[in-house]
Amino acid sequence: MTIEFQTNDSAPEIIVVDHIEGRRFPLATRHPVTLRPTTDQLRDPVDGAVSCRVEAITLPYVVPIFVRDTDGTPIVECQDFDERTLPEGEYVLEITAPIKLFVRVSGPMTIGSTSTEMQITLDAAREVTLAARSYHERPAATVTTTSTVDDLMAAVSTFGSALKTTSPERSFPSLRGHPPAIEIGETLSVPDAVTPPDTGLEIQLPRDRAAVYAVATLAHYLGARVVPGETAQLLADGEVVCALDGPDGLEGAVTEALQHVFVLDCVVRTEGRYQLNLHQRHQLADRVDLPLRELYDTPIADRVASYFDVPVETVADLVPTWYLSTHLSPELTSAKSLPYAANALSVIRVETPEPIDSAPDAESGFELEVEAGPESRSESRAFTRATRAPSDGSDVSAGSESESGSESESTYVRVSNTDTLERAWVGDGRAINANDLYLTGVENRFASESNGDPITIGVVCNDERMVAEVDSNLYGDRDELPFDVAVHANLTCEGLQSLLESELDFLHYIGHVERDGFVCRDETLDVTDIETVGVDTFLLNGCQSYDQGRALLDAGSVGGIVTHADVDNTSATAVGRLVAGLLNAGYSLRSALNVAGRRHVVTGQYSVIGDGAVQIAQSESGTPNLLEISRAPEDEGYEVLITTYPTLGTAMGSCYTPFASSVDRYFLAGGELPPFLLSLPEVVDLLALERVPTIIDGEFWWSTDVSLGDLP
Repeated sequence: MTIEFQTNDSAPEIIVVDHIEGRRFPLATRHPVTLRPTTDQLRDPVDGAVSCRVEAITLPYVVPIFVRDTDGTPIVECQDFDERTLPEGEYVLEITAPIKLFVRVSGPMTIGSTSTEMQITLDAAREVTLAARSYHERPAATVTTTSTVDDLMAAVSTFGSALKTTSPERSFPSLRGHPPAIEIGETLSVPDAVTPPDTGLEIQLPRDRAAVYAVATLAHYLGARVVPGETAQLLADGEVVCALDGPDGLEGAVTEALQHVFVLDCVVRTEGRYQLNLHQRHQLADRVDLPLRELYDTPIADRVASYFDVPVETVADLVPTWYLSTHLSPELTSAKSLPYAANALSVIRVETPEPIDSAPDAESGFELEVEAGPESRSESRAFTRATRAPSDGSDVSAGSESESGSESESTYVRVSNTDTLERAWVGDGRAINANDLYLTGVENRFASESNGDPITIGVVCNDERMVAEVDSNLYGDRDELPFDVAVHANLTCEGLQSLLESELDFLHYIGHVERDGFVCRDETLDVTDIETVGVDTFLLNGCQSYDQGRALLDAGSVGGIVTHADVDNTSATAVGRLVAGLLNAGYSLRSALNVAGRRHVVTGQYSVIGDGAVQIAQSESGTPNLLEISRAPEDEGYEVLITTYPTLGTAMGSCYTPFASSVDRYFLAGGELPPFLLSLPEVVDLLALERVPTIIDGEFWWSTDVSLGDLP
């Protein structure tokens, strides 16, 4: 069961549960309701539906609601501070909550919102159909390829089979689908279920494995076949529409083509089911006169060909900051990562990065600690998390890589820089500036399923000197999302193993870690000795925790944050508390570490391993974001910069609008949005909307902690 609808015995509400993503969304009703199975059919694909009788439904926070008639024709869109009254009729409401919701209802109704909630009010108690669809996508099949380049081309050619449409709406992440998984074998095997769509698009390439890797995302997005040819080029119905070469080589040209088509699709799709007032559409209209409706109705091959009649430089600055670049070793085994990179619409780079001699230590690092003063550096020399607290109270080293001589066993690499928010690495060596995309973790996510219970979090502190990082309020301060948080102190090996084997959504470990195990009260626990763990995600905030993190992935975990070498206690405490708050606010592992790096040095110290896109909680707005607030020139209000971050459900192609009454446009999510000029009341409402990281005059805050006196 993917989607389940539950009632609450203690309050009149319906709880929608996504068992795959572990998400919950409550819908308050005026009176208790009885849920019944339904066979009512909706135009949109759903994973579950029920019927019930209600007078009103209240959402816990503001999300966009699109109202259509039963034929799918758009009627109205409801946003923050809206109030819409609809006459007698039959309607389908699409609610873009953390779980996609649909409500089919007849009769007059009013949809209204404040800055904190939305309410759908009917004229009387009426029967409604409530349906939901998970944002989760997993490979529907597995393609086996051999080591030959032609077979690899055939495998990547199947990626377009996942597309749920070839219309411009495939620029929405929920309509792209997940490409089939790839395995390496003795013969090529392509299941009938993954036949690519007949788009008329082809990508010709020389017979080179790295070239095939580079075009995997473009092939998926276009539904294009990859075929051998003398030069790299994109063809539409046999005609060349784009040469895939340029000053930045094949990879640069592929990225440029992907982003060009993607942004134009996002603009053209505003003529379809989602007629949003999109900022990029206004910008493009000032530069070029495009027949948007005609393009929307044009078959994909002709539409893509028309897109390349528009100069790339006309569109380039409309491209949002791309979320992810995936850096692949040119080895054959990297082919298994291509479906996951393409699913994230990731830029792909093929490289063999130069190895780095050693991991950083707590004092040197790879960058200067910008916030640590003399006091923290002094403590770094006195107490790192590689220093145990023995029974006599003296400081005794737990052993570092340099002391044990085991440092030479590990190779560290730094992947190339890209203009993306986040980076991932697939290959040998431990990346010190990217997510180590260990595929076992990704595969574990596909195999896991939530039971719909509250989010379970275990906080372990195995050294009383690190208790400053422990706070019962680190997690679970959100009314609409239940958490079950348990704090454990000074565990024995048996106690820690029992916790690791239990069903746990997230483990926050504070203490000493050695390459061969967690330092417990009695001795050291090596996770490689545990067959299966129940921990999904983790933060191992101790020295040299990479190896034990990899062992957790091998035993069943999905992803986590680990350290490469020694970390000093003061910095580790600050990073741990910040990352905890970000995860609680709905950031993914990768994004949480990305934001933490804006305040503390984490590059070379901390890394994400496994599936870095996983979240332990859902963002209230759907898109995690960071605010930067400063006084506008000439004292005319406030300038607000908003940086948006990805989640599994709101990847490239999602839209975002700040909840401010003066902003009436949507923006393509991705990195930093254009600056907004807001009034003081708007800033106050924005800060109170949800708990997000906020920078005011260079100082870090949580938005809900900011008072009027703190504003510039």
